[in-house]
Amino acid sequence: MTTIAQTLEGKRILLIIGGGIAAYKCLDLIRRLRERGASVRPVMTKAAGEFVTPLSVGALAADRVFTELFDREDEQDVGHIRLARETDLIVVAPATADLMAKMATGLANDLASTILLAAGSPVLIAPAMNPHMWNHPATQRNREVLETDGIRFIGPNAGEMAESGEAGVGRMAEPLEIVAAIEAMLDTTPKPLAGKRIVVTSGPTHEPIDPVRYIANRSSGKQGHAIAAALARLGADVRLVSGPVTIADPAGVTVTQVETARQMKAAVEAVLPADAAIFAAAVADWRAATEADEKMKKEGGKGPSSLPLTENPDILAGIGNHETLRPRLVIGFAAETDKLIEHGTAKLKRKGADYIVANDVSPDSGIGGSGVMGGDRNRITLLSPGGAEEWPEMGKDEVAARLAALVADILA
Repeated sequence: MTTIAQTLEGKRILLIIGGGIAAYKCLDLIRRLRERGASVRPVMTKAAGEFVTPLSVGALAADRVFTELFDREDEQDVGHIRLARETDLIVVAPATADLMAKMATGLANDLASTILLAAGSPVLIAPAMNPHMWNHPATQRNREVLETDGIRFIGPNAGEMAESGEAGVGRMAEPLEIVAAIEAMLDTTPKPLAGKRIVVTSGPTHEPIDPVRYIANRSSGKQGHAIAAALARLGADVRLVSGPVTIADPAGVTVTQVETARQMKAAVEAVLPADAAIFAAAVADWRAATEADEKMKKEGGKGPSSLPLTENPDILAGIGNHETLRPRLVIGFAAETDKLIEHGTAKLKRKGADYIVANDVSPDSGIGGSGVMGGDRNRITLLSPGGAEEWPEMGKDEVAARLAALVADILA
């Protein structure tokens, strides 16, 4: 099971759910927030109840759902004021055209709009409406007023509308996009890497044999992506060059997607110069000497007798030993199945790196099989010219945070 970083541990989110078809996305949004450690207190407009039920919202939030302004029990202690104050952030999702208009004009005729008028916490809204409604001059005037008032926006995105089939700008941002915006607004982490550009490579490369086959490895990109995210949280301008992966792009990171080793090399060189580079990608050492234009067929029930290979460019060594492009700090990764220290130390010298993060990816690595490529935990040895430092077994997010802290110490 993937371990989710507790980036919102102890944070209190007041989620106001507006009346639009996109309200169904809030069920996933609540789950995503809670798995990151946040508590979610839901408020639903009357119209929101036409799309999702208070029962399902409350079950996912593990809290009461507030719907009525004139509730005798709650209003005895001025409940709408309490709700507006007892939170770290108010999130409105979906923020309908009606809700935006109420916020912009200071109207307070239901619980949601009254809370927003009494808000003492930052407010983030995720608009969702028909493209014609979003582009209407009245909505755009309201948007300008709200931005001037300090309201933060996430989205809307372009795409097809669920209710009408029309396409345009108006789709509510996806739950993970909203989560990333919330994390950024509530992040109080010191930014020791502000102003520093750091290049990170991640994932595998796919080297084509023919139009349907390729040479690859088992890298998931989890460690490289976690490192990119950890560096971004410390304020770095992170340029992530990623091979083909099935995980989401890290928040706050500029991503370039590539497939082959040669594409990765070109993408890395394109984002240099940088203050540091961390090469966590599992780049294929070899590729087919000749890529077939058509799918290779069996001949008489047999495949090809041989597959000629040629060596791929060594990206880490090329940058680590480069006279002009080399960043101040270069860190490489060494995934080994045997002789970890010996092979990692040799790689440190050969590649021109300052550090090598060596990890045992053999099935019998001693951490329940999770140390193999694609797992969620790692036990690494940090190699440098000064020797070897063994780190205890930990999750890949923890490895990333510890490595980001090391980078910050060095670049400071």
